Amino acid sequence: MAGKLYIVSTPIGNLKDISLRAIETLNEVDFIICEDTRVTSILLKQYNIIKQLFSFNAVSETKKIPAVIERLQRGQSYALVSDSGTPAISDPGVRLVSKAVKEGIEVITIPGATALISALTISGLPTDSFVFEGFLPQKKGRQKKLKELSEDKRTVVLYESSHRIKKLIDELNVYFSKRFVVVCRELTKKFEETWRGYPTELKEHLDGKTIKGEFVVVIASSDWKNK
Repeated sequence: MAGKLYIVSTPIGNLKDISLRAIETLNEVDFIICEDTRVTSILLKQYNIIKQLFSFNAVSETKKIPAVIERLQRGQSYALVSDSGTPAISDPGVRLVSKAVKEGIEVITIPGATALISALTISGLPTDSFVFEGFLPQKKGRQKKLKELSEDKRTVVLYESSHRIKKLIDELNVYFSKRFVVVCRELTKKFEETWRGYPTELKEHLDGKTIKGEFVVVIASSDWKNK
């Protein structure tokens, strides 16, 4: 009998944001697949989980899939985790899940934190219909994608790094100048912040500042007005 592949959501910052079911699953599986063993080890230590870790990141994913599938077919069970949040959402795992499904292996979700939903819920912006783009291309195709998104009337959710957040705000001033924006920094962590305003206002807020952390940027739908 084939083993099972569990897709386990982990905290996006605060280590207390993990479900009882996630802890139970991580204790029960044969192996844990993770992006960075050092990051996952911190979480496991917090909950006294002793388990063999199997490194699996964006670079090594394709190469390591066959070995994981073979072990699953032999009856071993794996938990797939990312460094934070829900695997396969702007993180490795999509190819593994796809291959497991094709091979008839049962894939089970252990739901939990994900930055995009957390940001949406505190944004105050329309959530009934939205588009999630994740990280924009760093160079080629970036401006084309921004133009396409600017023509979408729905709420838009993006991820961005500290290295490009100022650049993104400048770009939003070009493509989304009349749409309200909410920027969530370091969600659930000690220095969590939420900035709200139009792109010009956010640009003024960031000018001259050294910005660190991870960001979720929520852009209001075209028909939403800040009243």
